Amino acid sequence: MKLNELHDNPGATKRRKRIGRGPGSGMGKTGGRGIKGQKSRSGVAIKGYEGGQMPLYQRLPKRGFTKPNRKSYAVVNLGLIQKFIDDKKIDASAAITEDVLIASGLVRRKLDGIRVLAKGDLSAKVTLQVTGASRSAIESVEKAGGSLTVTTAQAAE
Repeated sequence: MKLNELHDNPGATKRRKRIGRGPGSGMGKTGGRGIKGQKSRSGVAIKGYEGGQMPLYQRLPKRGFTKPNRKSYAVVNLGLIQKFIDDKKIDASAAITEDVLIASGLVRRKLDGIRVLAKGDLSAKVTLQVTGASRSAIESVEKAGGSLTVTTAQAAE
């Protein structure tokens, strides 16, 4: 097979439909928009409009509450921390802080802090200092012989 012999499977590509190019195209004159009316005109977007009737999204009851100052944490699993230690991307002998996790590439950004969850196994003895952790994560770290300190997030960084 040579480069000039490469081609797509039969029927894999279709030519695009050229709309409004005369009666012979089968899509001429009105261009598939029908006759008259708001939708036949250009620059019209009628997303939730129901002809003046109260739209469905307004008829349905509103539920719940969105907390305006909710904290958003970057989440890390213990299994991933162990994998990065095994790959020598994190030094287990030194204290593992949030900055170390970011520098190693395990976490992209801190957000409101980093929270450790217990998914996966941790066998290395580590000292972790993070903003948050689940109870089971703290137990897993201590069972492996390490310690996990939960620090309070600095107000404005």
